[in-house]
Amino acid sequence: MEQLILDVICKHVEEMKVIGSGQHGFTKGKSCLANLIAFYDGMTGWVDDSRAVDVVYLDFTKAFHTVSYNILVGKESYDIRV
Repeated sequence: MEQLILDVICKHVEEMKVIGSGQHGFTKGKSCLANLIAFYDGMTGWVDDSRAVDVVYLDFTKAFHTVSYNILVGKESYDIRV
């Protein structure tokens, strides 16, 4: 049943063009590497055109590891009841 629902939702999303071409996460045929290549291509194009380019990389990995899982689960269930 879950696979049937997933197939219907995916077909709808593709037909209605809900997800833009820039979306890479959770998209078939696109990966983190494809995202990086597209980003790099865009940035180098701007540099070639003598445009100013600033890039900021953020790593949230440790931020999520410092939050207690029990607090997150409790917060989620609280939000659902409200």
